[in-house]
Amino acid sequence: MHQLTYGDVKAAADRIAGHVRPVALAQADPGEAGPAHGDRAKEPFELWLALEFMQHTGSFKARGARNFLQAHRESGALPDAGVTIASGGNAGLACAWAARQQGVTATVFLPTTAPAVKVARLRGFGADVRLVGAEYADALAACADFAATTGALASHAYDHPLIAAGAGTVLEEILQRVPGLDTVVVAVGGGGLFAGVATAARHHGVRVVAVEPENCRALNAAIAAGHPVDVTVDSVAADALGARRVSPMALHAAQQGDVRSVLVPDSEIVRTRRALWEHHRVAVEHAAATALAALPAAGQRGPGEDAPASGGYRPGAGEKVAVVLCGANTDPGDLADRG
Repeated sequence: MHQLTYGDVKAAADRIAGHVRPVALAQADPGEAGPAHGDRAKEPFELWLALEFMQHTGSFKARGARNFLQAHRESGALPDAGVTIASGGNAGLACAWAARQQGVTATVFLPTTAPAVKVARLRGFGADVRLVGAEYADALAACADFAATTGALASHAYDHPLIAAGAGTVLEEILQRVPGLDTVVVAVGGGGLFAGVATAARHHGVRVVAVEPENCRALNAAIAAGHPVDVTVDSVAADALGARRVSPMALHAAQQGDVRSVLVPDSEIVRTRRALWEHHRVAVEHAAATALAALPAAGQRGPGEDAPASGGYRPGAGEKVAVVLCGANTDPGDLADRG
């Protein structure tokens, strides 16, 4: 297994510069960022929101997809048959977008149960969409067969060093805007974003808070077991964070540097997502709200006390914290103001 290095992230940053949108940052009032109030006056901290949902295709995934395909192009390993992936979510959209930038076809496999709106969006990015089987596993198998028979380059939603390194470039950009950053908070699914960010963070001496829904805890369980294990997937954020098993690369990154694993309940994710809309008019997917939910969920621990896995993260006085709002491919209809 390739262990991700800071050099990988730096190379990715150089490779994708000018091809992705630099992350926008907005300073937020910690008392308005989430559903809970009251602790801010006791221990004020500096909160920045990294608006990565404004990235191409609506999520951070565009970074890794661009890095993955451009690196293969540069090495002469991008075949005429293009790239293939099994994903109807953010990774599939990013792959299709990046393939169009490189002038090759993305063949995206989905189960026949995939929502028509996802199929339409993928085709809008120029993808050749193949609907196979009733479950994701069927689409994944068909994707593997397609790659083997056509020579198409097989991509992955998160478990590849080029994908993870590309995702990690978001921290490099955050640090340019917020020098002296103490902590970065990210949501974790399969671990691509986390692995890239944690690798860069370790180099810069930045703490990482890895946030997962209580019932989608692939990284948290792997840390406890010392190796990746299968977990139950049952969360309002499972569409983006519902990996049954975290990548070995992500677990390795979690075992290095200053990493805190935090779990948040679905109720806090839903409330935080609504708070972002009500206070900032920002509409994000539940996965993005998951990261921010770790902050207001922090309990009544004293300064210097570590948060338990399920207790959120409480920043110290004066701490500079950036939360990555990773995506906004969501239906905002449930965020309408309630009269």
